[in-house]
Amino acid sequence: MTDTPSPAPVSSRLADIIAGISIAGLLLPEAVAYSSIANLPPQAGVIALFAGLIVYGLCGKSRFAIVSATSSSAAVLAASTAAFANGDPVWRATLAMGIIILTGVLFMVASAAKFGSLSDFIAKPVLRGFSFGLGIVIIIKQLPKVIDIHPQTSAPLFFAGELLEQIPHWNWWGFGTGAAALALLLLLSRFHRLPGAVIVIVLGIVAGQWFGLTTHGVELVGDIRLSLAAPELPQLDRTDWLRLAELAGAMMLVLYAESYSSIRGFALKHGDAFEPNRELFALGAANLVSGFFHGMPVGAGYSATSANEAAGAQSRAAGLIAALVILGIALTLLPFISLMPEPVLAAIVIYAVGHTLNLAVFKPYILWRRDRLVVVIAVIAVLLLGVLDGLLAGIAVSLALMLRRLAETRISVLGQHADGHDYVNLKHHPEAKTWPGLLIVRPETPLFFANADRMLGQLQQMVTADDSIRTVILSLEESPDLDSTSIEAVRDLAADIRARHKTLLLARLKTSARHALQHARLPGLPDSAMHFFSVDDAVCHAKSALSSATEESGAE
Repeated sequence: MTDTPSPAPVSSRLADIIAGISIAGLLLPEAVAYSSIANLPPQAGVIALFAGLIVYGLCGKSRFAIVSATSSSAAVLAASTAAFANGDPVWRATLAMGIIILTGVLFMVASAAKFGSLSDFIAKPVLRGFSFGLGIVIIIKQLPKVIDIHPQTSAPLFFAGELLEQIPHWNWWGFGTGAAALALLLLLSRFHRLPGAVIVIVLGIVAGQWFGLTTHGVELVGDIRLSLAAPELPQLDRTDWLRLAELAGAMMLVLYAESYSSIRGFALKHGDAFEPNRELFALGAANLVSGFFHGMPVGAGYSATSANEAAGAQSRAAGLIAALVILGIALTLLPFISLMPEPVLAAIVIYAVGHTLNLAVFKPYILWRRDRLVVVIAVIAVLLLGVLDGLLAGIAVSLALMLRRLAETRISVLGQHADGHDYVNLKHHPEAKTWPGLLIVRPETPLFFANADRMLGQLQQMVTADDSIRTVILSLEESPDLDSTSIEAVRDLAADIRARHKTLLLARLKTSARHALQHARLPGLPDSAMHFFSVDDAVCHAKSALSSATEESGAE
């Protein structure tokens, strides 16, 4: 799976060095910040940063992807462990370790099974609505660190309500520190070459010592002990592993959907090759390493990846160089980072996830008049149900609406358009040509278990209601394959038409559907009735058969 790039020109190597140094200043503060989202110690984010950068740099494909802890995966991890940890930080860390390791295993299994299109199970409207709602949730959950208020409820909307109720008790020193840090981050964002987060951290540490913020109730990040223990499996029983496997499945979907969007987007932008199954392997390996060493889940976040591209990266070496720079910082400057005020860290988190709160993401769905309900439900579900349950609810709603659309029984009656080879819906083209005794129909959705009986039953009623029909041509171009329920429905239709001494012809069968019907050997549906590659071929055959039958009847 490794694909070490050939030696790059000096200019490319220099560009990678500059990009690696540039993004290191962004990644380390975010790694510490995302640890706080996951309710894990700061070193968990730093370990995840090393695991993602090094493993993906060796195993991945994208030259721009930066694999590290992400805000969405951190929030999902926090929600996943909160229900089972009961406030015990040691047990929470153990559960988190198990989820991340299982996430890595699932990625590996998906890679081996060639499930490169796995992220397609999350519709883009769901993902965008989830990201928007998640951004709101993360920002709300950072406010207690700024104002030193800790509500009892966990539901985001009620959580926000408790914060507002306790305005008289807010720590205004913390609020002012966080607001100043956020304003400075927004100001520095205009200067793309400046490491805004690093500058804010340095100024925050200086301000904290200068004004004695701890004496005003403003807490500090605290010690960051970066120690590399031997890799180990968490001590969990079989029941715990089974429970965590369900949560790991949701984690994997979130990570891959986010990573897939970033990696594929930049690959298309620059004309690079994209290998989804290889990306699954690389993400799985990175999460396994991170989990075994007590890190956080990792994925290719869009903000870090776009920052790497903007910094001028030319290959995956930029990520490896960033890891070396971060190692140097970790070995020398971590004690100083521990002096950073918590409101400054919260401001970095709020700034990092702020790009997800862009109302423009909803504009296409409003203009297209498609999936508006799905994207709104995804946002509301996250706000009402929490991160994990909200994501699952959004996915469930999108799948339910898809099944509802597919289950609709829409059959078009066709006619010949302008004496050509095209056959169109008579409802929209009443001028299309038809022939006595011939009925041409086409289901407008694929046949499957939820609609086959009703759709072909509707066709039977059409045949029963018109005794003049002698031949029925059924075009199955919309059905790439047929399940057993659909085959049974075709069998019942063929039997009914045969019993009425009429003929059924199937046109435009896909290869898989034809093979399924041939293996079924349905009475009244010989192979000769299924070999028509176009509706026009079937019509010509039916007209010839009807003409012969008419001549024979006249001769008698």
